[in-house]
Amino acid sequence: MNIVIAGAGEVGSHLAKMLGDGYHDITVIDSDPERLHALAATADIMVVEGKPSSPKVLKNAGVDKADLFVAVYPSSSQDVNLVSAILAKKMGCRKVTARVNNEEYLIADNRRIFNDLGIDLMFYPEKIAANEIRDLISHNAAADSLDFARGKLRMAAFKLEDGSPVIDMTLQEFAQTEEGQKQQFRVVAISRNDETIIPKSDTRFKYHDIIFIIAKTEGIESLMHYLGKSEIDVRKVMIMGGSPIGEIVARLLAEQNYQVKIIDYDKERCNQLAESLPDNVMIVNGDGRNTDFLIDENIRDFDAFVALTSRSETNTLACVAAKKLGIGRTIAQVENIEYISLAEEMGVDAIINKKLVTAGRIFKFTLSDKVRFVKYISGTNAEIIEFVVAPGSKITKAHLKELKLPAGVIIGGAIRGNDSFIAVGDTQIEAYDRVAVFATPESVKELDKWFK
Repeated sequence: MNIVIAGAGEVGSHLAKMLGDGYHDITVIDSDPERLHALAATADIMVVEGKPSSPKVLKNAGVDKADLFVAVYPSSSQDVNLVSAILAKKMGCRKVTARVNNEEYLIADNRRIFNDLGIDLMFYPEKIAANEIRDLISHNAAADSLDFARGKLRMAAFKLEDGSPVIDMTLQEFAQTEEGQKQQFRVVAISRNDETIIPKSDTRFKYHDIIFIIAKTEGIESLMHYLGKSEIDVRKVMIMGGSPIGEIVARLLAEQNYQVKIIDYDKERCNQLAESLPDNVMIVNGDGRNTDFLIDENIRDFDAFVALTSRSETNTLACVAAKKLGIGRTIAQVENIEYISLAEEMGVDAIINKKLVTAGRIFKFTLSDKVRFVKYISGTNAEIIEFVVAPGSKITKAHLKELKLPAGVIIGGAIRGNDSFIAVGDTQIEAYDRVAVFATPESVKELDKWFK
């Protein structure tokens, strides 16, 4: 696929590296030669210097022959992204998508206007991240979670702590336990020491492993109990950082009747938040890095602590401090991808990363129309994909144990009509099933062919 990315900032650079896997021809446009040079030194791409809202620059980048145009220009104004995406579509690009930085553009009526102008998808990374944080607070025993088909199946990640009965068990032994024999879940991956492991029957669980499980929703509670996990009754949430993500999270939680307190060191920003957020959100001006200040703000009375400043290190350390003060659930925004594993090792319960939550939305455009969504899983180099099975596709030709699926792929479960089931060796996938798959990056392109 021929892909043009407008913008060599953090999100654009991450997408260029992720998509430049040998399957795609990537061209990146940016007006900053230093950003282009730094990216070209680490990724197999072509670069075009110039502003992406210029028709001449777009033509030089070959958008008229491109399959996908991604506008993620690192600018405080979203106008460059919107204009360049509209121009790219009018010049002949097959699909275009643009980053925005204002929820107003995502209102249904406004989104339709931009669809009519040719933009296939607009995305607001901060809103996507905020929705994920809300879900993490709702499913608070998991380090990550994702619902399929309106909750009939759920992917959840659990960290194995002291006392977990599955430590030192093999996958086969786990499957033969009373819980395992109910066939309500399947372990699809293990994250261990920065390595993603697709488990085999003799793979043994170890202390501090993060295990990724696809389960029938009705089996989640008993599974968590067996793993030594329990949901925390989260009703009071403290947010450190009045960033756009923090503001959206506060509004989402307030709508669900959580008690929310936001702490931010910038007095002017606090005044803005006080005007924009509902009255049941408390705004406090102060330094959340100061433990004495947090104690004065009664942090011990809160059930969850969410750190959303612009600094990954600050967020991680603040969550560690909150954990020591007795907070049951901590979530940190960690934008430095290389710090994610470190934050998990330091005891942060869940990590949010805008680049990863955005990447899945873009990556979906590079696959077939049988993909409903893609989500990158923090702490791994893999993704969860939901496919809708096409009639006559390869995946329907035999039982799963008889198919030679690509290495690095596990079929976790499926929804058929109103029923959900966990996939096992004797499972045969049928046309129109919605299938949840865990896959490593190098296997995705080949996997896509099995569902067409």
